[in-house]
Amino acid sequence: MNSHEKLYKIAFWLAVFTIVYNIVEGIISTYLGFEDESLTLFGFGSDSFIEVISGLGIAHMIIRIKKNPNSKRDNFERTALRITGFAFYMLVLGLVITSVYNIWINHKPITTFWGLVISVISIIVMLGLVLWKRSVGRQLKSEPILADANCTMVCIYMSVILLVSSGLYELFQISYIDSIGTLILSYFAFKEGKECFEKANSDTYCSCQKH
Repeated sequence: MNSHEKLYKIAFWLAVFTIVYNIVEGIISTYLGFEDESLTLFGFGSDSFIEVISGLGIAHMIIRIKKNPNSKRDNFERTALRITGFAFYMLVLGLVITSVYNIWINHKPITTFWGLVISVISIIVMLGLVLWKRSVGRQLKSEPILADANCTMVCIYMSVILLVSSGLYELFQISYIDSIGTLILSYFAFKEGKECFEKANSDTYCSCQKH
């Protein structure tokens, strides 16, 4: 196995790990978010499930560019992007409506402790993935893999939002903090959905650096 084949294999297994991690994170976060009545944590977990669809497209992309680095995005990837984009828009709609309702009724989460724990773990894991993906992308001089690494940064931003909103609520117990955190999370989810549709209709890879 030459060095390029080894690097592509690493890139593929990084994509697989991202998929598995997001499934586990999604299950735990949505369950605890529901149990603790924390909308930000529940929304964060829902976002993780959507990232699984995106991850499948990334894994497929790596297989494609391994065979032909100059090949363009195929129908499977474009379909995955459109499904992901639609799912993000549906998530945003649900989170915004629920956030406004929670502010209206002055709803308080039972606790946001698990939001703190999960956000810290997510930041550590995702930062490690970003650095590793960038290293592989630079060695392969692969724009698609570097673009994927940059897009993974959005997961870190969302984790920081969860960390801050969960921490502030634990400190001050102000009812609307959880809903405000959810609305900010919704903004990033909307941006991700928009970018998915843009990428599905073009051959560019990622504009996530704009965040």
